[in-house]
Amino acid sequence: MAIEQIDIEEFLKLSEERPVFDVRSPSEFLHAHIPGAFALPLFTDEQRKIIGTAYKQQSRQVAVKKGIEFFSERMKIMLNEAEEIIKSNRGNSLKDNRVLVHCWRGGMRSRSVAWLLDLYGFKVFTLKGGYKSFRNWVLSQFEKEYKLNILGGYTGSGKTEVLSEMQRKGEIVIDLEKLANHKGSAFGSIGEKPQPGQEMFENILALELFKASLVKKGSFENKDSIPKIWLEDESRHIGTVGIPNTLWNNMRTNPLYFLDIPFDERLNYIISTYGTFDKKELVSSIMKIQKRLGGLETKNAINFLLENNMKECFSILLHYYDKLYANALFKRENVEAVLNKIPCKTVDVRNAGMLNLKNS
Repeated sequence: MAIEQIDIEEFLKLSEERPVFDVRSPSEFLHAHIPGAFALPLFTDEQRKIIGTAYKQQSRQVAVKKGIEFFSERMKIMLNEAEEIIKSNRGNSLKDNRVLVHCWRGGMRSRSVAWLLDLYGFKVFTLKGGYKSFRNWVLSQFEKEYKLNILGGYTGSGKTEVLSEMQRKGEIVIDLEKLANHKGSAFGSIGEKPQPGQEMFENILALELFKASLVKKGSFENKDSIPKIWLEDESRHIGTVGIPNTLWNNMRTNPLYFLDIPFDERLNYIISTYGTFDKKELVSSIMKIQKRLGGLETKNAINFLLENNMKECFSILLHYYDKLYANALFKRENVEAVLNKIPCKTVDVRNAGMLNLKNS
């Protein structure tokens, strides 16, 4: 059964159906990988280091012999691990014997594992250029021209919930904060999983953009065929990860739909969501903005929080974030051209309907 080498887009499309085995070392996989891939390391980190040292200090032949020695110890284990991954991967079956394999550059590691899996009876596809070609593809996704609709609004406008409702109704939505595991403010990490690293965030985001571009057929050369993608208005950084510059600049020049909701309505919403969080975490988050919030307002906000006066505490914080957002909003060079204000009486997912009418 012949091993086939395929390019990145064919590889990614096939990965929607069949498992991807990343045969790089555990630390390489942990740093960043193709979203959805499974770690099936040919060598441990220590073994990879030994092989590399042998190659540099002795010869290629010595390094290859070391690799073969380690590989021979892993053969049976790797086959068992591959079968277990397929069995546990819902929707996949051992009856469909197609698998995808890649290493860093499509070199000896992926060829060795592909040979083993092919020998065992799998139909193996390897990625031309390996993970390195995937990374080049990732960066190229951010250079494409996307037709974006940006959902804005002051803190507490329920933008995430509105986007979720729009997605449920069939709109194309990419939730940047969900991908980043962060809500985008000093309080954004509370209740969230650890954030991905920058490279992994880019990998996830690029794949989401790619999937969104496939929703409607058409070429990126034909602007009318580009599907509209909804994103939330974000600052350049979401916690510890940053939106790639080209995409972020693109976000700044596309239509911005601003949910204009009264302060008190947003304050009530913030209290109902953040007011239930652990006070120690809230105090820690307030301290992160102490320098910009000011010493007196920081002290007042913390004291109100400790006294369970959530309304006064979050009123201080909401005024701060409103000012911050307004400053950023009106610093945009073309804000008058892209800004569309959507008056809303309250924070409600039904505001999504008003956006659909405005955008139709």
